Amino acid sequence: MCGITGFYSPRKNFSEQDLVKMTDAISHRGPDASGYFVDGSVGLGHRRLSIIDLSVTANQPMTSSDGRYVMVYNGEVYNYTEIADQLKKEFRSTFKTTSDTEVILEAFLHYGISFTKYLNGMFAIAIFDKEENEIYIVRDHIGIKPLYYFWDGNDFAFASELKSIKTLKSLSLQIDRSAVYQFMHMGFIAAPLSIYKSVFKLEAGSWLKLRNDKLTKEKYWSAGQQIKEKTITDKSEAQRQLSELVKSAVQYQIRSDVPFGVFLSGGIDSSIVAANAANLSSEKISTFSIGFEENKYNESKFASKIANYLGTNHNELIVSYNDALELSEGLLEVYDEPYADSSAIPTMLVSRLARKSVTVALSGDGGDELFLGYGAYQWAERLDNPLIKIFRKSIASLLKLSGSKFERHSGYFELSDTKLQYSHILSQEQYLFNLKELNNTLTPEFKNDSAFNKERFYRFYDEINHTSRKLTAAEKQSIFDLNYYLQDDLLTKVDRASMKYSLEARVPLLDYRIVEFALNLSPELKKHDGVSKYLLKEVLYQYVPKEMFDRPKQGFSIPLEKWLRNELFFLIEDNLSKEVIEKYNYVKVEEVEQLKKEFLSGKNYLYNRLWVLIVLHQWLIKNA
Repeated sequence: MCGITGFYSPRKNFSEQDLVKMTDAISHRGPDASGYFVDGSVGLGHRRLSIIDLSVTANQPMTSSDGRYVMVYNGEVYNYTEIADQLKKEFRSTFKTTSDTEVILEAFLHYGISFTKYLNGMFAIAIFDKEENEIYIVRDHIGIKPLYYFWDGNDFAFASELKSIKTLKSLSLQIDRSAVYQFMHMGFIAAPLSIYKSVFKLEAGSWLKLRNDKLTKEKYWSAGQQIKEKTITDKSEAQRQLSELVKSAVQYQIRSDVPFGVFLSGGIDSSIVAANAANLSSEKISTFSIGFEENKYNESKFASKIANYLGTNHNELIVSYNDALELSEGLLEVYDEPYADSSAIPTMLVSRLARKSVTVALSGDGGDELFLGYGAYQWAERLDNPLIKIFRKSIASLLKLSGSKFERHSGYFELSDTKLQYSHILSQEQYLFNLKELNNTLTPEFKNDSAFNKERFYRFYDEINHTSRKLTAAEKQSIFDLNYYLQDDLLTKVDRASMKYSLEARVPLLDYRIVEFALNLSPELKKHDGVSKYLLKEVLYQYVPKEMFDRPKQGFSIPLEKWLRNELFFLIEDNLSKEVIEKYNYVKVEEVEQLKKEFLSGKNYLYNRLWVLIVLHQWLIKNA
């Protein structure tokens, strides 16, 4: 686990000093070592967090055995020993280290860019070809590891985090208002966009090549491409396959030359990871959980019971609003661009707690998207009902007249364009602005100056509707979540929160083999007789009694609605005052004032819309 940086500038607009500054900006990602390679117009930088092969011979940048390629790499390729064995057999390769870095580079040397089909892991890779004078950057199948790049047609720069690119003072970075629009709608900015017009996120499952002034980008893996004509319908066979896949993924991901642990919330996903890790490890594992002083949000007691049953060395931290306040003020520096998932705060806290004992932590992310665990999937099925489509507007009007509890649900039915259903459902699940509300909230000046184009949202629709079999509405929504919400919200959250404390977070349920299995599992085995994540739960119950999970699902969140009314109310006053709103002129003063008034009068569900506006204006105050 590390941080990478680099540039490619035929006009030599960047220097070695620039590379050092870029790399120093992400020193938290790799406190153990730093390294640089500069060859004329090309620079590669690396910060290392030592996990596999702790020796200095495994440091980066690393040069291939034939001297042609130079690589920097962030992440872990878990099946590197198997790849090494294959390379030894096919090409009589020899290795100087026991690191996965050397194996990846040797694989590229022999297989070229098709080496991606051999890699099982999380990775962001940059490789410079000295002979052809070209550079490749590659991102893992699911988008677990981040990779930003700047490209204006002349100069190219890349990094694990946006803050590195911002150190290049010669670049002209302009705010992309399309990205702001997207942020206010979904709470995050989806790849390939970033908050700046000429800075992009390389999409999951993609590689990019730059040679001279020609940039080529291709997808080598996507969820839609993995959809088969027939689904897996036999329960016993499916359960056997899933059990073996989870076991294999966890076995891979507990490989480490440093101590590891597991984030344990007490829910299904983290518990199945912890149970497998405890069963496979030769030593007692450590688990880590966060609780809240507010009992409504405190699941730590459930995590503690699971940990006790599994016999782990359990570590728990009870969080107050003071803890949240301490970290909320630094969120912008951690995430670089507007990012509104407030569960980043407890994720940072549990990462800080874990780092005191371990260097690697396994997380349960991915289970909901793969096995239909979110309420969004029920809404996708409801809104796909032909009768609902006919009477949608009438239902929305009726719900608005039925009190705050039902008014909150009216937004689901205010869908003006069915091609935008996926982002719409996500926005309402997160209590955010639907597109109708957003257009009413933004100022005419913002909309006139915006490069917003609905076609960017339509790509969500197009990618999901061209598959080899007809998908249910819930399946389509889950693929949308896998492609965007998971990549650009949840995985972004975990990566930045953990790396802030130089902690490597691994996600076994997002082993691409499990993802491909889940994409072709019958929906009846994902949700069965009203039980969501049915098959995943059946596998879990092989390790932990079912009775320990007889409770409603609860997300990993802070009591933000309560805190914004009380201890954190000053964030509304400081960032959503009339003076601040008018200064930036992105949203209408009167709409913000009305939103504040309705929230304070009892419409609790509006809290996240206020939070999005707070985060946006905090970012503008510091960056615009």
